[in-house]
Amino acid sequence: MNSNTFRLAALAVAAGPVALLAAVPAHAAPATPTTGGEGRASAVVLRTGLDVSLLNKSVQVPLKVTLNEVQAPASAEKTALSVNVDGVEGGAPVSVLRADVATANATVDEHRAEGYTNLAKARIHVPGLPVLPLIEVEKVTSKAVCEVGRKPVAESNVLGHVAVLGKKVTLSAGGPTRVAVPGVGEVSLDLSKTVTTERTAAATALQLKVSVNPLNLNVAEVEGEVTLAEATCETPKGPKTPEKPGSTDGGSTGGSTDGGSTGGGGDTGGDQGDGGTSGGGDVKTQTGSDTGTAPTGANLAETGGSSTTPYIAGGAALLLAVGAGATVLARRRAGSQG
Repeated sequence: MNSNTFRLAALAVAAGPVALLAAVPAHAAPATPTTGGEGRASAVVLRTGLDVSLLNKSVQVPLKVTLNEVQAPASAEKTALSVNVDGVEGGAPVSVLRADVATANATVDEHRAEGYTNLAKARIHVPGLPVLPLIEVEKVTSKAVCEVGRKPVAESNVLGHVAVLGKKVTLSAGGPTRVAVPGVGEVSLDLSKTVTTERTAAATALQLKVSVNPLNLNVAEVEGEVTLAEATCETPKGPKTPEKPGSTDGGSTGGSTDGGSTGGGGDTGGDQGDGGTSGGGDVKTQTGSDTGTAPTGANLAETGGSSTTPYIAGGAALLLAVGAGATVLARRRAGSQG
């Protein structure tokens, strides 16, 4: 009986600190790297914004169509585009574009965004001019590339011959080229327009301003714009730098895992080190509670302890005292029985 009492007291003393240690909250693991903002890219083979006026002027029909317009990530390949325009050509479909090749591609990942358009052997018509093409092109391409860490690039190329309203023209990069045909109308062309900023790029192979009055097929006038081979992009923000554990913070030289500093004036939050300056930039240690910076008065990080150390020590001392009392009581009972 005496030995059993002694053993129970010893077990209570030994198990107490273990139970207290298990109750200490653990720190969360460092945050994993995250992907930055996605970039953007787009491409379109043909876009029209035209107003078609009929002979009696009682009706004005908008003609807004696109061919192979894509947003990243996507691609499209279609070589013909026909639309129905009420009151024109007896209700028959109007063939706006035919081409041997008409492709648009847009791709995006965390490092790069790119838009690309390719158009070859293409003819574009407007209502009222079913036989005479508004424009014929041999080949046009546009490309916009936005890559992390590099300046955005935009480029367009017009290769081979270009004919407007049946007339071959020589395009100039110095300004718009105007083509006028008596009894038909006038077309103004801008060649290879490119625009870049710090994070964006845009390229257009050809942009036409149209004002024609064919006076046939019940069409009095066609006005507006036609865009050929357009590509745009926006640079991704790129992958973010992974957050580092507090023990690797530039200002930490002690044993604390929550970013404590031995020379930071008592700041245990991990964002003050080496005399109060930031040791790790914007990197901060994350804990399970995420309650911000630890109190500055404890200075526990300087000795390698934590905020739970006093409670552990107090609990252990209390259990030791209880165990010692139990031992003394057991000895007194043994003496009285002897």
